[in-house]
Amino acid sequence: MNILDKIVRDKRLEVDLRKSIIPTSQLEASVLFNREIVSLAQNLRQSNSGIIAEHKRRSPSKSIINHDLNVQDVASGYEKSGVCGMSVLSDGKYFGGSLDDVLVARASCNLPILRKEFIIDEYQILEAKSYGADVILLIAAILSKAEIKQFSEFAKSLKLDVLLEVHNEAELHKSIMPSLDMLGVNNRNLKTFDVSLETSKKLSTKIPDDFVKVSESGIGSVSAIKELKPYGYKGFLIGENFMKTDNPGVSALKFIQNLEA
Repeated sequence: MNILDKIVRDKRLEVDLRKSIIPTSQLEASVLFNREIVSLAQNLRQSNSGIIAEHKRRSPSKSIINHDLNVQDVASGYEKSGVCGMSVLSDGKYFGGSLDDVLVARASCNLPILRKEFIIDEYQILEAKSYGADVILLIAAILSKAEIKQFSEFAKSLKLDVLLEVHNEAELHKSIMPSLDMLGVNNRNLKTFDVSLETSKKLSTKIPDDFVKVSESGIGSVSAIKELKPYGYKGFLIGENFMKTDNPGVSALKFIQNLEA
């Protein structure tokens, strides 16, 4: 059983527990449920930098990244830096995040917020909407084609943006459908944790232009983004690079200034 299998197994238990405690009617009654979303896909299309900055305390591959920062400071810092959107890890067991992090981020900035989560149930999409997220992540490696269709269409019915993440060509082929806004290529091999930008380059020609192309993982330098832009990528998800510093907002600002210099 690889790490992804373990995460999904634990996630099913967690979601079943949450469903037994908080009914969907309570989620739908949230004051944030009917707010108008801010589109990440639209922001990326209009941006020069395309940076999606992440809040992540730890990860299975890197263990602790930064436990000392509060989400409010990170979110307001990212907004001031001029990033296109903010990704917030809400998984607790493996990434040290929570839905409350999404809530605090929402209260602290006007950026589009991506709830970065291992979604295996429509219930989690309702949670994302009720906690103030604008975008959900779907991971092709853990979902069937029917599930991708079901979850993405459900998200669109709630007016949420959908980012679908793939790791290889087989995942990409089963995933392309009109209910997606963005297609993200994760450069990290989930079995070995090795990272290579070649994954994004190789899959770029196979992604139709209707979708905003996003590259994820292993983007720690301005040169990496400059390398990927000619392949049609408009979005670049950066987590550890900013989070491992004392001030992620300032780090993001310097990064964007170097990128646009």
